[in-house]
Amino acid sequence: MINNDLSLLMRRALAIARATGKVFAICLSKSWQLYRLTKRMRAGIVRFAYEKTDGTLRRAAGTLHEVVATIKGTGRPDDGCTVKYYDIEVDGWRSFKVENFVTVY
Repeated sequence: MINNDLSLLMRRALAIARATGKVFAICLSKSWQLYRLTKRMRAGIVRFAYEKTDGTLRRAAGTLHEVVATIKGTGRPDDGCTVKYYDIEVDGWRSFKVENFVTVY
């Protein structure tokens, strides 16, 4: 793990703690889950679930592997509050807030 990964891990944990008010240890655990999710998405397709802003559960199949050709713009810088992924079911880029992550299945 490089220093940038550790920095992102802590920023995500702080974002989760601010949004939910939960104990930092729980937020750090969820941040590690998100780190492992993005690491697996860089290797291939992963199925996971998160809560959408309207409260419904979204089951997604996403990847970060070999999708560089689909990037059209510069996008926003990664602030640690969202996870961006390429949704293979709808052929488009999606994102979700880190505090809304549910599970990998």
